[in-house]
Amino acid sequence: MPDNWNGRMGVVGERDAVLAFGAIGMESIAVSSPEEATAALHRLATAGVPIIFITETCAEWVPEALEKYKTMPQPAVIPIPGASGSTGFGRKKVRQNVEKAIGADILFHGDEETEKKEGT
Repeated sequence: MPDNWNGRMGVVGERDAVLAFGAIGMESIAVSSPEEATAALHRLATAGVPIIFITETCAEWVPEALEKYKTMPQPAVIPIPGASGSTGFGRKKVRQNVEKAIGADILFHGDEETEKKEGT
């Protein structure tokens, strides 16, 4: 673990998706708008929370905020499926990062049926 690991994690998303995370000790913030999602990400980041999960729906609302935190060493902002399932956003981001890092899609190559369902 990094020296600055404080054991804290947070989650931002729709109320139904984040309630259970609070029960396991994570700092959970329920949001219902892009403005609330941006403010919640900022609040957790400035509080020194090194790992922040965000539901895919909320992540799609705040691309500028995600881009800002993407260039910083911390926090790591990780998209996760919401209560109604995956939108494909998280998978798309993983795919883009792998392609950027190595120049090829080695994870999902040939998975056209899933790509059609997720719109990637």
